[in-house]
Amino acid sequence: MSPKEPKDDKTQDDLEVLVDDKTSWEYPMAQLRSLQTKIHTPNPKNSGYIRQKANDKLWVHERIATFLDKGSFEEIGSISGKPSKPGDLEDFVPANCVMGWGKVRNRKVFVTADDFSVRGGHADGGIQRKAGYGENLARRARVPLIRLLDGSSGGGSVATYLNIGATYIPGLAGLGQSMDAMAVIPVASALVGPVVGLAAAKTVVGHFSVMVKGLSQLFAAGPPVVRGATFEDLSKESLGGWEIHCTNGTVDNVAISEQDAYEQIRKFLSYLPSSIFALPPVKMTGDRRDRREEALIRIIPRRRTSPYDIRRLIELVVDKNAEGGSTFFEIGETWGKNIVIGFARLEGRPMGVLSSDCKSNGGAIDAFGCQKTARFVNLCDHFGLPILNLVDQPGFAVGSIAEKMATIRHGASAMAALYNAVVPIFTIIIRRAFGVAGGAFANPDGDDWGKRVAWPSGDWGSLPLEGGIEAAYKRQLDAASTPEKREELMNDLLGKFEQVRNPMRTAHSFGVEEIIDPRDTRPLACEWVVHAYAHVLPQIVTLRQARFGFDIKPSTGKSYKL
Repeated sequence: MSPKEPKDDKTQDDLEVLVDDKTSWEYPMAQLRSLQTKIHTPNPKNSGYIRQKANDKLWVHERIATFLDKGSFEEIGSISGKPSKPGDLEDFVPANCVMGWGKVRNRKVFVTADDFSVRGGHADGGIQRKAGYGENLARRARVPLIRLLDGSSGGGSVATYLNIGATYIPGLAGLGQSMDAMAVIPVASALVGPVVGLAAAKTVVGHFSVMVKGLSQLFAAGPPVVRGATFEDLSKESLGGWEIHCTNGTVDNVAISEQDAYEQIRKFLSYLPSSIFALPPVKMTGDRRDRREEALIRIIPRRRTSPYDIRRLIELVVDKNAEGGSTFFEIGETWGKNIVIGFARLEGRPMGVLSSDCKSNGGAIDAFGCQKTARFVNLCDHFGLPILNLVDQPGFAVGSIAEKMATIRHGASAMAALYNAVVPIFTIIIRRAFGVAGGAFANPDGDDWGKRVAWPSGDWGSLPLEGGIEAAYKRQLDAASTPEKREELMNDLLGKFEQVRNPMRTAHSFGVEEIIDPRDTRPLACEWVVHAYAHVLPQIVTLRQARFGFDIKPSTGKSYKL
């Protein structure tokens, strides 16, 4: 029997009889079930519940029921809380952290959820160590951890000082356990209200986060504290709404509703293993390996400066789902827009997809794009997802803004992530690969093993020809007597280089291993990913189990499984 659905049809007379029954534990059980019923039944007169509904927000138990498979929630700490007076269960305030086991699409997960209707989510409305206990339990069980964040969730209130009669040195309130969990299991967060302090830290101590337009905000400190510190008079939305944090990379995705946020987390989890010690879940889609899309032969314009739709290109290559839609699930669409990342399936096998968007700054990678690349490649490497790397990289962004944003320093993180990844990477150069950034993306494995091909639209070198000619022949071009003469000379120089830049010239000298028909991309990629799942990824998992499957518990010196 689930704690959220206690069944107690005994009358008050029955309970009075049970009190006098010294041979049974029925009365304590009846008290337990009565309290569980009270906690799980919304009180329409409660000011916190009224406020929650007035803001068009689901109540904490409604959220859990909405997110998890029906009837799958098994709560831990179902009666944790504080009575107003010892033994007074009529005026009982439950902990504002609700947690337990459940299932998402029939897969076991662990959920922690904030109840903003109790003390606005402040830590002094919770039970010490409860959230940290849950995150540690999820890690030990090797199941994904999902947080439904609404409040400060581990932060504090100055009112606590009066209650305990002293101030205190702040602790991390379970953040250490969050970092431990992140090392082993997928961690995802839905921001479904204002998220402050350590809850904001929890948002970024995870692998995926999504916030809801107009409903959720994130900040280190809320408007009243900001007003006293910086004299800025800001609303919650202008301080930390989605237009701030879904465009700077603090939060990965934006949703239009709570239900949409939960669905995005379900999709995210569907591509990941339950822990780093397991293979990603294979789910056959029925799509054919030999599907050859005619549109791929013309999707890259012959004019090299013309843009195209990279998302359409990705959808033509990866699996279609049973309904005929794409299996591509994009992450971070609203930030680092020159880079496109996400998960997809090939022959049912999950993989990461990495590319650039020529419609954003020509595809040149900036500081945000570098951060986005590094985080995503590290995520795929951590959970053993092969990466389909579609390269059209004109190089690092240049100019004063790029320099002020420390683009090259962030670029080093992206390059290191690509170079150090141990998962298989299938690199397909679909158009440009210029400069240091182009080299990093087009040759992510250095000189090590890796599969790489190019399309006939490939175009590469130390610099793009147009800009490179301007630099190399500056003196001659500046010496032209008229602008018309200068343009004529520029066209002559471009003509001389046109044959040299033909990618087949590079293939002649084995500078690129193979040039393929774009229509063969899907069949080749499917063959690659099937081989990776059969022969490469199992070895990676085995090595992890041997190396990291046990840890030492500091307090006892005994070993235990992570």
